[in-house]
Amino acid sequence: MIDILQQDALSGTFVGRAWRPDVHGPAVVVVRDGNLIDITSRRFPTLSRLLEHDDPAAAVGRDTRGTLLGSLSEVCRSSAAAAAADAEPRLLAPCDLQVIKACGVTFARSMIERVIEEMADGDPARARQTRERVVAILGDSLRSLEAGSEQAERVKQALIEEGMWSQYLEVGIGPHAEVFTKGPVMSAVGYGAAVGLHPVSRWNNPEPEIVLAVDSRGRIKGATLGNDVNLRDLEGRSSLLLGKAKDNNASCAIGPLIRLFDETYGLDDVRRAELELTIEGTDGFTLTGHSSMREISRDPLELVSQTIGPHHQYPDGFMLFLGTMFAPVEDRDAPGEGFTHKLGDVVTIADAALGRLCNTVQLSTACPQWTFGIGALMGNLAARGLL
Repeated sequence: MIDILQQDALSGTFVGRAWRPDVHGPAVVVVRDGNLIDITSRRFPTLSRLLEHDDPAAAVGRDTRGTLLGSLSEVCRSSAAAAAADAEPRLLAPCDLQVIKACGVTFARSMIERVIEEMADGDPARARQTRERVVAILGDSLRSLEAGSEQAERVKQALIEEGMWSQYLEVGIGPHAEVFTKGPVMSAVGYGAAVGLHPVSRWNNPEPEIVLAVDSRGRIKGATLGNDVNLRDLEGRSSLLLGKAKDNNASCAIGPLIRLFDETYGLDDVRRAELELTIEGTDGFTLTGHSSMREISRDPLELVSQTIGPHHQYPDGFMLFLGTMFAPVEDRDAPGEGFTHKLGDVVTIADAALGRLCNTVQLSTACPQWTFGIGALMGNLAARGLL
């Protein structure tokens, strides 16, 4: 049995999306008694529409009719076996019309690693020496800073005097968070799918993160897990390469499902979340990591408010990656070069309340091409009489 949800999490309300081969399109689904139920209807033809409801957890209650797609473990098994086979229902990323946004440099540890990438010009061979210099100057002094505070401004001025100022420190402790568009609408992959690395990258890693599901009015409706695949060499070489480093075929994984906010789970649970990461290589290499939301330097509500407001609207809502404190420095091959992915790595991101997101690393050019976009979704829903 494939358990993507721990037993104590089953009391929560989980929704998502699944591909239905029999209708050649996606379904909005809810988990009930360990089964996956298709609740797609004219009322909720898309997951983004469901999340616009004032109380989506109540809207998908047991009195909501649906079609059994199979047990959750069965659908997970078919999702992990062959996402491109299209023979059995499989999980998709639990978002459709929402824009995929991401926050960067929200943890002190990852912020220091971004500084190192920049100073090493994206060269992993130079990273260890650069890391020793940066840590000697910064130490743990940034961990207790409140981003945008007067104390943070004093630290900024001190670092400038030391010749250590960086664009990453600006967004890490300055008043403005880094918020960028991770990928186009509907480009994310889900549980069991391959995640892609651009073929030019030689230094990269996963980024385990909490992802918030936010509606068009800026209301947080739930949370899930995400892998904001990171190409350290490209971004470290130049911040102007952020688009190439972050947005490639299959470079964004979200899932397995959204846990809706209800009486069993809410924003304080997100603030207390403890993410675990496991990387298992075909070469026998294993790496474990951890990311604690308790150490985030900006509250999730602040990150949401810096994303949506009078300055920017999202009519269909958005998914918001909150950042990670995970930054691997363990050597995998050459001493001093730290960690980088190899093809075939299996990446598992887990949280006791949100489940497990599992993906296998491939080149973006080898992952299934993304062909089902907004136009295809609208055409499919119309043909099914759902619009």
